[in-house]
Amino acid sequence: MNKSDDKHLWVSWDEYHRIIEKLVLNVHASGWQFDQVLCLARGGLRPGDVFSRIFDVPLAILSTSSYREDAGTVRSELDIGKHITMSRGALAGRVLVVDDLVDSGVTLDKVLHHLKENYAPVTEVKSAVIWWKACSSLKPDYYVDYLPTNPWIHQPFEEYDSLRPHQLEAWSRKGVSR
Repeated sequence: MNKSDDKHLWVSWDEYHRIIEKLVLNVHASGWQFDQVLCLARGGLRPGDVFSRIFDVPLAILSTSSYREDAGTVRSELDIGKHITMSRGALAGRVLVVDDLVDSGVTLDKVLHHLKENYAPVTEVKSAVIWWKACSSLKPDYYVDYLPTNPWIHQPFEEYDSLRPHQLEAWSRKGVSR
């Protein structure tokens, strides 16, 4: 694995799982009780799943996307999905919005406004992210690491951003693992 510095933060799978657990413990220690987790896909999917399982609350998913070009390294216009996906019921009560990071703050800000304007049954919303970058216009309610130098975060699943099925198939036949 590459070495982290002020411009790049490299995260292994083990570190990634541990830091999600730290975020869970931060929220737990606050004493705030929530009824549902709303994860922002894609970065918030894994942390949201962990929160839903550990706190034993329903998981809702809202698709958002702003980093699409050049294997997810270039920010574009923010897209927010029309619908929130849930297995049953509707989004209501106290909701914890979970994402991997707050970078510019645009996604989190727009999602919070979207919830306020379109989901009247939601009575309270708080946010939880793993990384809070200094360049963000918004401070999350819960976070694990504050990043004053705004590094690019290299998360372990990013290796899949440029991997295509034919490459995986070829490596698999050769017995090569990522």
